[in-house]
Parts: sequence; C-alpha cells; structure tokens
Amino acid sequence: MSVASVPTASSEHVPLPEARRTLVAAGVNHALHDGYTDLIYVLLPVWQAEFGLDYVALAFLRSLYNGALAALQMPASRLAQAWGARTVLVLGTGLSAAGYAVAGASGGLVGLGIGLLLGGAGSSTQHPLASAVIARAYGPGARGPLGTYNFTGDLGKAAVPPLVGLLLTLTGWRHALWVIAGAGVVVAAAVGRLLPREPESRGIRKAAGPAPHRAAGGSTSPTGFRLLVAIGMLDNAARPAFLLYLPFLLQEKGAALTTVGLALSLVFVGGALGKAVCGRLGERLGVTRTVIVTETGTALAILAVIVLPLIPGLILLPLLGVMLNGTSSVLYGTVPELAPGGRVERAFAVFYTWTLGGSALAAPLLYGRLGDAAGPHWAAVAAAGTALAVVPLMLALAPRLGASRPA
Repeated sequence: MSVASVPTASSEHVPLPEARRTLVAAGVNHALHDGYTDLIYVLLPVWQAEFGLDYVALAFLRSLYNGALAALQMPASRLAQAWGARTVLVLGTGLSAAGYAVAGASGGLVGLGIGLLLGGAGSSTQHPLASAVIARAYGPGARGPLGTYNFTGDLGKAAVPPLVGLLLTLTGWRHALWVIAGAGVVVAAAVGRLLPREPESRGIRKAAGPAPHRAAGGSTSPTGFRLLVAIGMLDNAARPAFLLYLPFLLQEKGAALTTVGLALSLVFVGGALGKAVCGRLGERLGVTRTVIVTETGTALAILAVIVLPLIPGLILLPLLGVMLNGTSSVLYGTVPELAPGGRVERAFAVFYTWTLGGSALAAPLLYGRLGDAAGPHWAAVAAAGTALAVVPLMLALAPRLGASRPA
C-alpha cells in the first residue's frame, strides 16, 4: 500500500542522521506490515484443505484482516494524538505480531479469525502515522523519502509470501505463523529503538500544522473526487479478486506451494516496479491515458494467465504486477488535485478508507460467492471485468482534471 496521508511538516528542523533513522524504522515496519497483509494469499489453499472452506469463507478470512486495517486507520491517528506516533507504531506492530501468534495457536476457525482481526488492527497504525513522522523529520524535502517508504512496502510483499511458502514445506502452517510473529516482535523492538522519542512528545496534532494542505490547481468539486474514489474502489477490488484465486489457478496447473509463493512474489516485484514506471508514464501520457492503458492491460493479462500453461503464466506475472499495482500510484497522486475544498489530509483519509474498505467487503460478498457458484476461472474473469469497468469512469473524470497537466 501507499501513504495514507501526508501531513504538513513541522517547521522545526530534524538532524539528517535522525531523519534517516526515522526513514529506516518506518520502512522496515512498512515492509513487515505489507508482507503480513499479503502472506494470507499463500495460506488460503492450506486453510481450505484443513477446514473444508468454500471461496466465500476464504474471502471472508482475508477480509477480516483487510477490513480491520481499513476501518481503523483514522482511529489510529486519533489515538496517536494522545499517546504519540512512536508509541502507537510500536504497539501496532506488536499487536499484528500477536495476531499471527494467536492465529498460529488457534485450534479452529474462531481463533484464526480473531488472530486475523488483531493483525489487521495492528497494521492499521502504520500508514497514517509513519507518513506523519517521515514528513515531520524531512520537512519540505519529504517527497523523496515518502516515495522510498512506499517502495519498502512492496519489498515486504515480495519477500514475506515466498518465505512463508518455503516454511510451509518445512513445517506446519501454525509453526510458520509463529516464526512470522517472532519477526514482528523483532521489528516492533527495532521501531521503538530507532524512532526518535521527540515525535512522540510533539504528537500528531503539531505535525498536522495549523492548516491543512491545499490542492494546487485542478478541480476541487465533490463530483470529481467521488469519481476518483469510485475508480480507486474498482482498482482495489480487482487486485484482491484476482490474487484470491491465483493460488488455486496455479495449483490446477500443477504448482506446488513453493511455486505459489514464488508466483505471488513475482506479482509483487512487478507491482513495486509498476509504482515507479506508471508514475513516470502518467507524467508523459497523462492520467487518463495511463489509467486506461494499465487497467486494460491488467484485464488482458489476467485472462492470459487463466488460459496459459504454468511456466508461460509465471513469466507473465511480473508484467501483470506492473499494471495491477501501478495504477494506484497514478490515482494517489491525483487525490490532492481533486480534494474537496483543498483539504488534502481528509481527502486521503476518505480515499483510503473507502477503497480499502470496499475491497474488503467486495471480496467475500461478490467474488467469493462467484467463485463458489462458477469456479475460480470465472471469478478471475470477473476480476478482469472489474478492471475494465474503470475505463468509462476514467473518461468521465478526465474533463475534471487540472488543465495544467495532460488528462
């Protein structure tokens, strides 16, 4: 995922070594949490076999984590006003680790669900608060460090799922989750040691400044922003709708669990590259053309992965990841331009809450039921159709984009 908001930086200057420590701590934390979020895809076939779950139930398990993550981002920011960002970040990481420990110790679905809820609640802290402490540490020069922070999340997505896939070949899934939980405890301790104590005493309130960012140029009409949110919801729904069924599509082609972990890693590596490539592509082609190209390409690539044999499908996955994840970087960069009333911080919070929350609800209610009724192939086809549904909305949004940048 990407930064949930970019608060106004404090006017106080932070020494460069301290700022770098802040970025390292936030980046390692981001990698862990994004890895925690996406390792669930590797475990879905295991849980299906052990508990006899249908696709609705599997999608619901995933949504427990993502739903808690989406719903609690704004409460986490308010909690940091009282306790400080450093404390909440450390506690959040510890809570996520505890969630996976509970899931690993569970004897049934109830304990597993509670563990996933706790994990998602802990992960809700890191996007809004880490962006705040980085922005405060670097001040006006925070754009580059925030981009680095975004990239670290994709590194976690690329590293943790294949690691879990390897652990599953050596031990049971419960023991694998305990290992991952232990890694979370180590990261929580590192965050507590590396993050300076001063941001905690200042609190988020001061970091937010006396006035919110204002959008520079472009339309700030509610209609344009609502269209952008709708596009973000469709884009965010297509991604998990496909990834939910990718392990099962690959297993039908003869893939082992280690190959499934590798496949997810290929997608996420491509996604990390896509954030950089599509951002630059958006500057050259414009937002409208770039989004149409990436969403159309996503749909075609998903359909190709469905029909291709295992090896050609694996080769295609990095390119699919570029387009599947790259669109989001273009959309996030458009939020300030369309923020109603120029209130960028609130616009980011609303955008992330709706896009992540909508994705968490759509997976079990729509794509899970479709998978049970028609099978994983047709559910993946529906994911491709969801990506294509972005195109007409993007064409409707194009006239509302700023004249200073190509549509």
